[in-house]
Amino acid sequence: MKSIGEVAARFGLPAHVLRYWEAEGLLSPARVGTRRRYTDADLRRVAAILVAKEAGWELADIRSMLADRSASGRAAMAARQRERLRIRIARAQAALELLEGDCTHDDLMACPHFQQLLDRQLEHS
Repeated sequence: MKSIGEVAARFGLPAHVLRYWEAEGLLSPARVGTRRRYTDADLRRVAAILVAKEAGWELADIRSMLADRSASGRAAMAARQRERLRIRIARAQAALELLEGDCTHDDLMACPHFQQLLDRQLEHS
């Protein structure tokens, strides 16, 4: 069993994040007196939360995913998250293209590269 400080250090997190996740129902470490004690299962759960956060999941969705005992329910949540992630990737790609455009026009709105980005945005809106 590990202390909150040990778990926080292992994952590079402030201890208050683990306390917050507990308050949000994502973690439920054992208690020895008033001290939290984390098992190997708790460590795996922290790792799962971090993987999901890296994929862009919100805490409420992570809580639902971890609580859902049906593969079909998790698959539906994952499908929704994949679509949200595709949208985020497209936005990041558009931002990268803007930065790589190296427009030499004094007026950004006159830049052909920037105009192409605007046209794409207007098509998707």
